[in-house]
Amino acid sequence: MSRSLDVSLFVLLAVLWGFSFPAISIGLETLPPLLFAAARYDIAALLLLAAAAVRVEEWRPTARNDLAAVAGGGVFLIAGNGLLFLGQQTVPSGVAAILQGLVPVITALWAIPLLGERLSGLGAAGAAIGFLGVGLIVQPDPGNLLAGDTAARLLIVGQVCSVALGGVLIQRAGPTLEQLPLVGWSMLVGGLVLHTVSLGTGEVPTLEIISPVSAGALLYLGVFATAIAFMIYFAILEKYGAFEAALIGYAVPIVATAASVVLLGEEIGALTLAGFGLVAVGFVLLKRRAIADAVGFSTGVGSP
Repeated sequence: MSRSLDVSLFVLLAVLWGFSFPAISIGLETLPPLLFAAARYDIAALLLLAAAAVRVEEWRPTARNDLAAVAGGGVFLIAGNGLLFLGQQTVPSGVAAILQGLVPVITALWAIPLLGERLSGLGAAGAAIGFLGVGLIVQPDPGNLLAGDTAARLLIVGQVCSVALGGVLIQRAGPTLEQLPLVGWSMLVGGLVLHTVSLGTGEVPTLEIISPVSAGALLYLGVFATAIAFMIYFAILEKYGAFEAALIGYAVPIVATAASVVLLGEEIGALTLAGFGLVAVGFVLLKRRAIADAVGFSTGVGSP
């Protein structure tokens, strides 16, 4: 890939994932949240596994580490996104997207007990700053943590923690299965988990809940924002590595916020934007060594 094509793919991925947040808000006007999330991953799983069957020789998970990765990814990385759909019933899509900036911070914290990584004093300060940023975004009422949409915003924080845990569990499992079928099988498992929980909470699929607009939102999410977006993500990941690919998480909220303001008429407050800035600062402090390595500087001995 040429450099200009790489940049184009990065921008395209940010657009596809950024528009997924307003698409979720639009679909939730008629679709039950957990069923909506499950259907999204049903569509994506079928497309990714079909592609894997054609492009990958060994596309079925049989080794124990591959099965562990699929299970961890399916339950936490994929099914955990059901909390996002629940939260976005009342939380503006731009705010939901901004909260996703916490994923790299939480990932670094999960890696301490599960991957044996260490946290320095400066890294701990970065984590604290990141959580301070989350406080500005969530803006809880100390007298009533369930007031307004605070509970819904905390659901999205829970989704962030689940997604981060899923990524670490996959890394810990050390799968040998290629990424395309790995994600496809994880989405299939996650979709089944979401369907089970959806039925358990009384969500019943009927034709009456489907409108042309919600069907369009579902197809966009399943085909473009999930199946196609993940294939683009794989291309970026393969060429540039996990750190550079993770930076997409800071471009997506910008696109999502702009799309939400233009398409849905949402308003994003100054405190929310300030919170996103603090989360980004916290990430820089936590991952300063990886950032320094990426730009060619040395952080010195003793950095985490």
